[in-house]
Amino acid sequence: MIIALTGATGFVGQAFVDLALAAGHQLTALARAPQDPRPGVEWISGDLENRAALATLVRDADAVVHIAGVVNAPDREAFEIGNVRGTLNLVEAAGKEGVSRFVHVSSLSAREPSLSAYGASKARGETVVKATLLDWTIVRPPAIYGPRDKEMFELFRAARWGLVPMPKEGRASLIHVEDLARLLLALLPGSLRVSGHTFEPDDGRAGGWEHRELALAIGWAVGRRPKVLSLSPAALRRAAGIDGFLRGRGAKMTQDRAAYFSHPDWTGQPSAQVPHEVWEATVETRTGLKTTAQWYREQGWL
Repeated sequence: MIIALTGATGFVGQAFVDLALAAGHQLTALARAPQDPRPGVEWISGDLENRAALATLVRDADAVVHIAGVVNAPDREAFEIGNVRGTLNLVEAAGKEGVSRFVHVSSLSAREPSLSAYGASKARGETVVKATLLDWTIVRPPAIYGPRDKEMFELFRAARWGLVPMPKEGRASLIHVEDLARLLLALLPGSLRVSGHTFEPDDGRAGGWEHRELALAIGWAVGRRPKVLSLSPAALRRAAGIDGFLRGRGAKMTQDRAAYFSHPDWTGQPSAQVPHEVWEATVETRTGLKTTAQWYREQGWL
């Protein structure tokens, strides 16, 4: 297949590129900055606001995989531009160029759009996709981890220091980036089992992970038994204020994320699981956490 891809230079996108090329596919990939040549990949210079670049990206493609999105932003407008308007521009380009198959990577946060500007923008992005005549499938990943990740890395680093801050109550699902990349590739042919569906994949652990349990598992992966600092919603908001003061626009814990993290249930719903004959997670999570920690060490991150 020829696959048009957004987000190719990001954490999930890089894993997808590796897998798709290994499977013999060709890619046209959108990138803001110049990229090194790579066999099987045609880099298209531009972003989701550049309609000419998007037309070039999807022209002659068999399918579109839309991974790019804004996960952290200073205001609602930035989320709207990246996750709603950008998605609208891409689906319009696909429609005009006659590409019908469209796999859209959303987020579990779209399930609770009132909690955060991020979740609201992802929900509106889903609405844009569903309103088209495209042959679409939406994927709502839970927390994604694995080599190259800079978001979950914060928890690995905290565990290495011996103290992991986590929400006081609730559970969350996880998925390894390689499992997610395999899923996106498995969805590309399209079928009655997947077209027009919204999936919430995970690592196969029923009920997800209790936050303290996950913190200890990450600690085990880095060779420590950390103390777990259980934070109430109010404490998370205060932590966001401190992080914003210390790191400014580079803060990882924003007020928007504090509201998101305070929700007690970020587990994949059983009714939204991917049919087993299409895909199943293969990376056992403790093993995946261990190999991820090893990768961080090899890169000098830990």
